[in-house]
Amino acid sequence: MTVFSELLIIGVSLGSVYALIALGFVIIFKSTEVVNFAHASLLLAGGYAAVQAREHMPFWLALLAGVVAAALLGVALEFLVIRRYRGRDHSVLAIVTIGLDIVLLTELARQIGPDIFSYRDPWGSRLIELGSLTIPQTRVAALITAAALIGIFLLAFRFTSWGVSMRAAAEHRETAALMGIRLGWVSASAWAVAGALAAVAALFLSVFPTTGLDRDTGLVALKAFPAAIIGGLDSTTGALVGGLVVGITEAMATGYQNDLSFLGSGIGELAPYLVMVLVLLARPAGLFGTRELSRV
Repeated sequence: MTVFSELLIIGVSLGSVYALIALGFVIIFKSTEVVNFAHASLLLAGGYAAVQAREHMPFWLALLAGVVAAALLGVALEFLVIRRYRGRDHSVLAIVTIGLDIVLLTELARQIGPDIFSYRDPWGSRLIELGSLTIPQTRVAALITAAALIGIFLLAFRFTSWGVSMRAAAEHRETAALMGIRLGWVSASAWAVAGALAAVAALFLSVFPTTGLDRDTGLVALKAFPAAIIGGLDSTTGALVGGLVVGITEAMATGYQNDLSFLGSGIGELAPYLVMVLVLLARPAGLFGTRELSRV
């Protein structure tokens, strides 16, 4: 029971980080109806900027620098590339983001090389003992930070003028434009928020018990993609639920991998995608996604 409890806590913590990344997918999709496959490069760029800044400034300022860098990169991608393809077929835009991701990840991998960077975070490798449970302090920090950021976002999405503009653009872009909402500003802000959340996620994907940030860290964003699909690409609540589902599934499958050896090695990496397929078979729009109805 102790092992199960530890894996559950780790899964919830990891899931909350995945939820931050999945929320970035959802925000961009709701504002532009584009599936952003360049999210991995935003995550890696934010994380790399933070570890570089850490050489010259305290941890929290370095993290802020990484967040700002990822947000600015998101805005630059939206303004210089995505906006130029506005009005094109959504599949074309998705392919464009794949191209952007390849270019950016290749350049970032060249910059990072074989090195592994440490954030030199304030938690280090310290552990928290809760009765018979032993949990890395970084996991608790990740859960608290992600919960706070998701809560702030949901409140802003619900009660601020930016949130109203975002919801209006997601509901019907043409009508929102006629009502005076600047769609370009909504789209750019969505990319900025998605980049900022990805940079924070990069931190908690690179601290203990992992070895640090390397050129493959950005690929972890691909694990959050099933979270966005499971919850529904147009649902902010779904991003949270999907992230938790993926995190818990991965933690449990990895922790009990020896008992699941008949499924083959690496089942922990594969399990979230299996859950995604099962959810899509039952609900093609995801657990909280909007179903599109059409007359035939």
